[in-house]
Amino acid sequence: MNINQIYQQARKARDSRFDGMFFVAVKSTGIFCRPICPAPSPKEENVEYYQLAPLAMQAGFRPCLRCRPDSAPGSFAWKGTTTTLDRGINLLRAHPELNVEQICEKLGVSDRYLRELFTQNLGIAPKKFRLYDQLLVAKNLLHNSRLSIEDIAQASGFSSARRLQENLRTNLQLTPSQIRKNDVSKVPELAFAEATSLRIQLSYREPYNWPHLRDFLRLRAIPDIESVTEFSYSKGFTYADAKGHFCATINPAKSCFDVSLQINNLNHFQGVVYQIRRLLDLDCDPQTINARLSATGLPVDTICAGIRIPGVWSAFEAACRAILGQQISVKAAVNLVSQLAHELGEVHQEYLLFPTPEAIADSDLSFLRIPEKRRQCLQDLAKFQVHNSELTDLNKWLSIKGIGPWTVAYATMRGQSHPDIWLDTDLIIKKQIQQHELQPNEAAPWRSYLTFQLWSMA
Repeated sequence: MNINQIYQQARKARDSRFDGMFFVAVKSTGIFCRPICPAPSPKEENVEYYQLAPLAMQAGFRPCLRCRPDSAPGSFAWKGTTTTLDRGINLLRAHPELNVEQICEKLGVSDRYLRELFTQNLGIAPKKFRLYDQLLVAKNLLHNSRLSIEDIAQASGFSSARRLQENLRTNLQLTPSQIRKNDVSKVPELAFAEATSLRIQLSYREPYNWPHLRDFLRLRAIPDIESVTEFSYSKGFTYADAKGHFCATINPAKSCFDVSLQINNLNHFQGVVYQIRRLLDLDCDPQTINARLSATGLPVDTICAGIRIPGVWSAFEAACRAILGQQISVKAAVNLVSQLAHELGEVHQEYLLFPTPEAIADSDLSFLRIPEKRRQCLQDLAKFQVHNSELTDLNKWLSIKGIGPWTVAYATMRGQSHPDIWLDTDLIIKKQIQQHELQPNEAAPWRSYLTFQLWSMA
């Protein structure tokens, strides 16, 4: 069975497991949809398939106003193997103020190499990818908000409302008023309460093991910074020069999270949404991951279908948690992190924010009852981060006394959501490997999921 036959069967079955993995373009209407679109199914001879929404847009198709391809979860079959491309996409989305040349500088690659990487893996140039991605963000906000066109232009990375409108007409054959007028979802609770208080929906691909993620986060939640209930996760955050708070509530009926978001700088809307998606691991492919976990020799009945990587808002926060949690229980570690946060964290609109590297670097941390070497390690990390705020290669932390490979790997896995981190020196992992006679390398490039799988089994 070829890939188009698989897509055809998934489209006809409206299989939610394939949502976001491909898009259905209908030649007779000029519209492209998600495979779960509730509209009457078109004839196969009128259909073309695309793996990415921007590719369908590049071919001249406009996004459906009913199933809204702008709301589909990410796909990216290469994720976990092409690190530079992954970082490039993240930078394009999170930093609309940077041009492609500046992003290449951050990646340490040439403009030509990045273009080749995008073209070979995605079939589209970086500039076009960014443009179409920004248009989908704008379309989503037009559906779900009462923001002015000027504010939506700011949030989606366009220089002005006029520039946004021109690109909507040119690339989507739509105007802002048409999108809002034809918003068939008509979900009142997704309207903005204030200019910078939003409600959005973030989709995921089934299955999604919310109980595993919820319980892992709840056990480690820092009071007043984050809160975990039976169906939701909330957190105060700092992102660049933006501050805010979000609450994500799972909505299994729609395979999404309903997210309320407060942010004081709309320029960072895209970056913050990316961070929320990463923290909740909304863009992974659970079918592929489950298959790789099974290939290691794990008994099928022990695999947590739909397991996700429980993210931490930043690699720095993840490292602080790891350093303070050395050789003590999870509960004791949470108490120490809570002390750090309440002593040095900033309160923003009644929500506590995790301390900045500057705040920790300027403190003697005498309020923490920990060994002096560990206190010094935390201060050294904070000072290093102050002078290397845009660091992405966490292996450079190894130059700091007290930080070893395990801490770097843990921060990379949870603070950057790297899918292929294997903590083979972890005592629990070692015991599980011996007990089940597993072949962990068979899970590559998804060994981070195997790590959490084995922890959950213990």
